[in-house]
Amino acid sequence: MRIVSWNINSLRKRQDRLFAWLEATQPDVVCLQETKCPDEQFPALALQAAGYRSACHGEKSYNGVAILAKSELLDVRASLCDQVTDAQARVISATIGDVRVFSIYAPNGQAVGSPAYQYKLEWYRRLRDCIAKEKSSDLAVCGDFNVAPEDIDVYDPNLWRGAIMASE
Repeated sequence: MRIVSWNINSLRKRQDRLFAWLEATQPDVVCLQETKCPDEQFPALALQAAGYRSACHGEKSYNGVAILAKSELLDVRASLCDQVTDAQARVISATIGDVRVFSIYAPNGQAVGSPAYQYKLEWYRRLRDCIAKEKSSDLAVCGDFNVAPEDIDVYDPNLWRGAIMASE
């Protein structure tokens, strides 16, 4: 099974590119992040016509995640498994074949010590706990983790030194 992940940063703006890429590469499963698309505007019918089933969890202008698959998506969940209501659309999971697949868009932590940073740490704790509870032995956790542990992980590390979202 070929699983790919793409931070599409607005599905509406890149929908044509997505469909051309799907046709050219034919991945089995695609995890999308930053769809920035409410569920009612998600192009599920067009994806179905292109041979993909889909599940989405979106919101207007921000966040949003989706899973596309050539096979059936079972046990779709648009939340972490702790039953905490999260207003931000950041995770969706489904079972595809024998594999449990997560598409995640982790929070941006902003400055160390800020409320957003604390939210990010708590969100990661919840994600870790959720993954630990998964019963599937085959698990794929895909997405934008909003971390850059090495200089190679950013376009220009010097632009970020001493700035927001950069910590030593």
